[in-house]
Parts: sequence; C-alpha cells; structure tokens
Amino acid sequence: MTTTDTRETPQIAVRLNFDTHAAGFARALTHLDHAATKELDKVDFDPRLRELVRIRASQLNGCAYCIDMHTKDARAVGESEQRLYGLAAWRETPYFTVRERAALAFTESVTLLARDHVPAEAYAGVAAQFSPAEVAALVSLIVTINAWNAIGVSTRCWEPGSYQP
Repeated sequence: MTTTDTRETPQIAVRLNFDTHAAGFARALTHLDHAATKELDKVDFDPRLRELVRIRASQLNGCAYCIDMHTKDARAVGESEQRLYGLAAWRETPYFTVRERAALAFTESVTLLARDHVPAEAYAGVAAQFSPAEVAALVSLIVTINAWNAIGVSTRCWEPGSYQP
C-alpha cells in the first residue's frame, strides 16, 4: 500500500530583499564577519565550536536560514549528528566539554543580554576556560551571528534550505 503525503508545505514569504536594498550594509556585515573569523583564526578557536556557537545563537533567535547554514557547515568540519541534535538541550547532555559548555553558556547570555545583561557568573565561567584574546574573539563571533540573525528573522531575506556549502 502506498501512501501520499497530503500535507502542504508552507511558503515562507520574503519580506524584504535586504541584500538589494541595503547592499552597502550587507557588504559591511560580510566584512565584519570576515574580521570576526580572523580573530578566531588568530587564537586557533576550534572550528566545530565556532559552528556550535553560531547554531546556538541562531536557535535562540529563531533564524531558520542560519540554523540550516551552520548545521551544514558544522557537519563539513566534522561535527557529529548527536551533538547537533543535542545542542538545543546542551545542559542536559554529556556531549560537550567544560570549555564548550562555558562558550555555549556565554553565547546564550550575550544573545539574550536584555534579559540579565550578561551576569558576572557568565563572564567568569567563560574567562575561566578561555584567554582574554579568545573571549574577545568569541564576543566578535556572537555579535556577528546575532547581527545576521536579526536581519534574517526580521526580513526573511534568505530562504531556509537554500544554502549550499
């Protein structure tokens, strides 16, 4: 017996082609992204953790395009399916190191900074695991992915699933 999937796939309409209407800013944000990557490279920040940070911030912000993009990029740098699936509940899993947990907790605090203004405990936790240069690179990464997320969520300018690494 064959079954046919009769569910409709919703179309998520683009609200604004941001790259067309704010091309200069889009280029500037791309330069900012490259600058953050250079900072991460200078401190030899783990490529898998970079992607986990990007994914976690994007999950919190609800940016479907960035979640799709960075899970693909994470797989490409060797991240496991198990850790990707468990990322949304990282505190409840044994899959992440103490260092990764500190970065993820800090990512959440910076991404949700209006909630509690990045409490001293969150900063102390990341500072205990990372050098000042690594923390600065991590902040650069978090700020940049949050900027991308703000554009993606507010304008729906990029279609989830369209990114090809």
